[in-house]
Amino acid sequence: MAQNTPSNWKSRVRNFFLDLDARIDSSLFSSAKGIRELYERYSTFMDRFYVGRWKRWVFIEPLSEAATLGLGGLILLLTLAIPAFRETADEDWLKKSDLAVTFLDRYGNPIGSRGIKHNDSIPLEDFPDVLIKATLATEDRRFYDHFGIDIAGTARALVTNAQAGGVRQGGSSITQQLAKNLFLSNERTIERKINEAFLAIWLEWRLTKNEILKLYLDRAYMGGGTFGVDGAAHFYFNKSARDVTLAEAAMLAGLFKAPTKYAPHINLPAARARANVVLDNLVDAGFMTEGQVFGARRNPAFAVDRRDEASPNYYLDYAFDEMRKLVDTFPKSYTERVFVVRLAIDTNVQKAAEDAIENQLRQFGRDYHATQAATVVSDLDGGIRAMVGGRDYGASQFNRATDAYRQPGSSFKPYVYTTALLNGFTPNSKIVDGPVCIGNWCPQNYGHSYSGQVTLTQAITRSINVVPVKLSITLGGKDGPKAGRAKIVEVARRFGITAPLPDTPSLPIGSDEVTVLEHAVAYATFPNRGKSVTPHSVLEVRTGAGDLVWRWDRDGPKPKQAIPPNIAADMAGMMSHVVSEGTARRAALDGIPTAGKTGTTNAYRDAWFVGYTGNFTCAVWYGNDDYSPTNRMTGGSLPAQTWHDIMVAAHQGVEVREIPGIGMGQKLPREPIANAQANAAPKILETKPGPPPVLTKRGADILVRVEKMLDDAAKTANKSAADDAGAAKPSASTNALAFPQNYAEENANASAPSKN
Repeated sequence: MAQNTPSNWKSRVRNFFLDLDARIDSSLFSSAKGIRELYERYSTFMDRFYVGRWKRWVFIEPLSEAATLGLGGLILLLTLAIPAFRETADEDWLKKSDLAVTFLDRYGNPIGSRGIKHNDSIPLEDFPDVLIKATLATEDRRFYDHFGIDIAGTARALVTNAQAGGVRQGGSSITQQLAKNLFLSNERTIERKINEAFLAIWLEWRLTKNEILKLYLDRAYMGGGTFGVDGAAHFYFNKSARDVTLAEAAMLAGLFKAPTKYAPHINLPAARARANVVLDNLVDAGFMTEGQVFGARRNPAFAVDRRDEASPNYYLDYAFDEMRKLVDTFPKSYTERVFVVRLAIDTNVQKAAEDAIENQLRQFGRDYHATQAATVVSDLDGGIRAMVGGRDYGASQFNRATDAYRQPGSSFKPYVYTTALLNGFTPNSKIVDGPVCIGNWCPQNYGHSYSGQVTLTQAITRSINVVPVKLSITLGGKDGPKAGRAKIVEVARRFGITAPLPDTPSLPIGSDEVTVLEHAVAYATFPNRGKSVTPHSVLEVRTGAGDLVWRWDRDGPKPKQAIPPNIAADMAGMMSHVVSEGTARRAALDGIPTAGKTGTTNAYRDAWFVGYTGNFTCAVWYGNDDYSPTNRMTGGSLPAQTWHDIMVAAHQGVEVREIPGIGMGQKLPREPIANAQANAAPKILETKPGPPPVLTKRGADILVRVEKMLDDAAKTANKSAADDAGAAKPSASTNALAFPQNYAEENANASAPSKN
């Protein structure tokens, strides 16, 4: 029995696995059989719904494809809507857009405001019925019927725009417009429209219709730096929105579409025409009858004349953007949304900058085929004293000083020469101005000539193009020109240039693009003994109650040593020759040390002068928004002259400081008046006759007043029956013309800027 024990044990194990295998096989067979039976039952059941032949291809297949494509489209939309959902992740999403800021200049004087009104907010039920109806009739007639997206309105807009061959009608609902105002930008992209649609549905889910309408009336931009219909009513009509008439309500409702284009203080005829369209909408929507709007048509609204109320709107837009970024850095526990902000702006310098640009463009813009300009004046701490982002804020709110990227031309070369000095060169180092090529690209000098062996100081003074390119090659050494250009970009970054600066062979002569703002403040590194500073407009932030929240000198970024002080001094010495004997002689200031660099790009599309004193730095740009060429304008013409005019005003009443490397400058030689005109030509390179004399704005205003006086005199003469009284009128008219005629002669004798 004992000998059979091992075999019995093996037999039991074998039987166990055989039994297990049988059970597994049986289970798999039973499961497969069950599944097959279920499938057969399912097939039998589905056969009842089988559609064949033409019915299948007409109904079933299209529906199936539509479901498939719809599911794929839904997944795609959800993917694209992820950024929209991120915008609503913050529980304080509504507070992010309710910032209200009152701005003061550097001396504490109020100069404007931005954001919504928090005080005396008007409940929705207190808005005039005509204002609500005008808004709904024009912006979203089915506002109370749709779910955030007006499908019918969008389809109607698409058909109308297709028939017109352009954008004639908007399809966004009020909820979509509010979503854009609260979360998104004005960029016209498909992604933004998708995000806008999702956010509109989300807003409809979170808020009631009346809450959405109230937010829209309070948050929409209405032109003139105002937000909300109540702020617009005070600005345009000097009254509360509670008290507006039907004509005024129609004009306000017309602003939602294009607040700049239809702003009544800028273009009253266009605003009235738009208000008339709103009145038509009221009748078409059935909200009012033609008889009810007849009075508003016959007596359109008048806006308060604010043409003489100069407001630095480009500057305030920049400051408000800076303030919004600054508020995001405050602790999350901080809930205050109303602030009083003291800015670095000097209103006298700001006015001088605006006048200088307007005068130059008015007199010489047509001759040079230049329609736009921008300038930034900064102190050596980076505080922006003045900013002009374009010729007319009312015509265009695009800030060319902060948002336009333009080629700096030769004004970029100081970064190249600084890099050379950092790598062993000196101002007196000599380099051959001769032909050079990088691949197929061969730079040319202005005039297509070469000077042979020149020093770096002579090269920057004459704005030679070949020398910076050769320096970039030398700086690269064995690693090639690309490595040399990388060193130049690295130095420009130290100065504060944040523009992309892509690597191209022509980078050393300014083919890459920068903004006027960062270019101006980057130059402050030279008079700052090599320390770079951060551009800023905000000096101090306080709550509405006066509590100090933030201060630049305490909480702002500190200056950084970008280059050694001796290099900055050497560069200042080199750049001073550009003003004293080079391409920027028009920028020279009497008794004030000055240095800088002109810049002119290919086809004369951009003309720059960027310069500095021991007190301020300033950049001036002239050109056209469409990048069309100017009429051979160079940096030494209008830009240098404009820079001179601005800086003369900026230094009024200011203690002049020296520039390390230059000293205190020299008095400009004063010539006898009789000899001034004869000696003017040799002082300026490439002197060219100026355009025909054009009256300044003041001269034009005088002539308008004289014309009115003549009209009044003519009316009086017609009423008089006496012959002797009629004879006396021409004498009075002749005397009235005497002063304006002399004024015109003075303008005719003024010399026009020439091209350098």
